[in-house]
Amino acid sequence: MSPTAGATTLVARRSTRFTAWVRAWRAGLVPFDDLAEEITTFAPDEEHLAADAPGTWSDVPLGTALPAFAKLHPDEIRLVLPVPGDPRGLPGPGEFTNAALAAGEGVLARGFGLVPEVRTHTSGSGVTFSTVLWRFHPLPDTALRASLTEPSAAEAEADLSAALAESTTALTRLDIAHWRPELAGALAAIRKPDAGTDLPAGFDPRARRLYARAAVLDRVLALAETAAPGGAVNNFEAQQRDAALRPLTTACRRALVAACNAPLRL
Repeated sequence: MSPTAGATTLVARRSTRFTAWVRAWRAGLVPFDDLAEEITTFAPDEEHLAADAPGTWSDVPLGTALPAFAKLHPDEIRLVLPVPGDPRGLPGPGEFTNAALAAGEGVLARGFGLVPEVRTHTSGSGVTFSTVLWRFHPLPDTALRASLTEPSAAEAEADLSAALAESTTALTRLDIAHWRPELAGALAAIRKPDAGTDLPAGFDPRARRLYARAAVLDRVLALAETAAPGGAVNNFEAQQRDAALRPLTTACRRALVAACNAPLRL
């Protein structure tokens, strides 16, 4: 596997795919029978369950909980990718907001929100596997208002391009290739969208292009947040790296939100 390919195989944010595919289903563009499989296809080894879903009294398979969205319009299902200091899209204090901030992601809908909780298990033979528990949180219908002020896909695409150019220049100056060659290679290749990272039917070409680019870049940035191998980066260098990547990380999150929440062509 090439360094660039290795840098872009980290798990994507689960809520991005969840939001996009559930919205496409509610627009009549994706059959319900395929929905749960499409949501989880990026990580087939994970088990996906739902907790506290309407009409249930225990943890259930994700597909069993998806009918909770059956009466919603696609625009009543929104992606949020908040971080401390940038709670954009969140409805205000409460259990959903706390959980979404802790996870860095969530799905906001009319009447409730979901946040994926990832649990890692180790079998008796030493095999490690994960369970993703999508926990439902009741919310007032007005909670959606906060998510309707996001930038458009066009605005987010322009911001992402500008941030990518600025960060690439800064990382080149920091000689990132010396200590993280796979990240440097991935940043160079990111200008070409990943054909395997796509949105379902109904999203226009701009949203699809933006999502393909931002989804791969998001995983590259997750790699950048990890320590360099062999202690190749000292604290000062790590601070410089973080400062160079911070605007790009913000632009990337907002690009994913704008792409997944873009209006659908019914």
